[in-house]
Amino acid sequence: MTRPLRVGLVGYGLAGSVFHAPLIAATEGLVLDTVVTANPERQQQARGAFGDVRIAASADELWARAGELDLVVIASPNKTHVPLATAALKAGLPVVVDKPVAGTAAEARGLAALADERGLLLSVFQNRRWDNDFLTLRALLDRGGLGDVQRFESRFERWRPQLKGGWRESGAPEEFGGLLYDLGSHVVDQALVLFGPVARVYAESDVRRPGAEADDDTFIALTHTNGVRSHLYVSATTAQLGPRFRVLGSRAGYVKYGLDPQEAALRAGERPGAGWGAEPESMWGALGAGESPLTGGGTPVESLPGDHPAYYAAIAAALRDGTPPPVTAHEAAAALDVLEAARRSARDGVTVTL
Repeated sequence: MTRPLRVGLVGYGLAGSVFHAPLIAATEGLVLDTVVTANPERQQQARGAFGDVRIAASADELWARAGELDLVVIASPNKTHVPLATAALKAGLPVVVDKPVAGTAAEARGLAALADERGLLLSVFQNRRWDNDFLTLRALLDRGGLGDVQRFESRFERWRPQLKGGWRESGAPEEFGGLLYDLGSHVVDQALVLFGPVARVYAESDVRRPGAEADDDTFIALTHTNGVRSHLYVSATTAQLGPRFRVLGSRAGYVKYGLDPQEAALRAGERPGAGWGAEPESMWGALGAGESPLTGGGTPVESLPGDHPAYYAAIAAALRDGTPPPVTAHEAAAALDVLEAARRSARDGVTVTL
């Protein structure tokens, strides 16, 4: 039998422990070989969850034995993504980087150029392309169920009035904290996948919670080159959550409430298996025209199961068979073009043309 591909995981905070490590371990053909963290408590957690995993205190230990690994996954704080990905590529290792891959589109394209020069895989972890609602919406669009889409509304909203602390809420420029780069990376990527390139960007970004340093309530309006308008909301201060998706077309609209269940399942310690990513009928979205689904309008649309494991299955196939990676660094750079424009728009009060 072909031996499994050995994966080194850099970082064992939220991204590493909740998302990457369980999905890697659940993927046929991959094995979690090494976890890099200097935190003794996280080292203990990794050993408890994956008994035979090796532990390294620094990424330099990975580069020193690069020949023993087949892939490096970078799930460390945003400011470390570019230097760590650069070091991994120079060590001859294929790389997966958590979103956002970099702080700027120029840095992302620089990484892509380095990977191309070395003939190595470089992919960005955009797991929300495999959310149940997004997969369902793509299927609806493929069938033409909405007619010509006119407006796409996407909300990634939370009610977290108290600060948690940490680099994600830091206002230091080098941290790339705040929701624009965190949740905004997801909603912008989804809009680009669905409706293509963007011509104009307008954004409003606020810091609302006492003591907060980075944006915690942001709105982004995109005008796609095909005429579709995307209205994207990311917030930690939403006391009443809106629909996850509201998509309005010339023939019908689709409304879906509630977040994909996979993150909650992973946080609860569940692992991919039978029934993974499914949700109850009570959470299905509705397709219709002329009335709100909350007052009985529309026809329920069965949600396709969410499938975050498909990302790493595609990575394994790309490494073994040379198939295209599931998300490219060039796609991530295009999303960063939009995020940078949104930050400029919010700062200067202008609409930015790309």
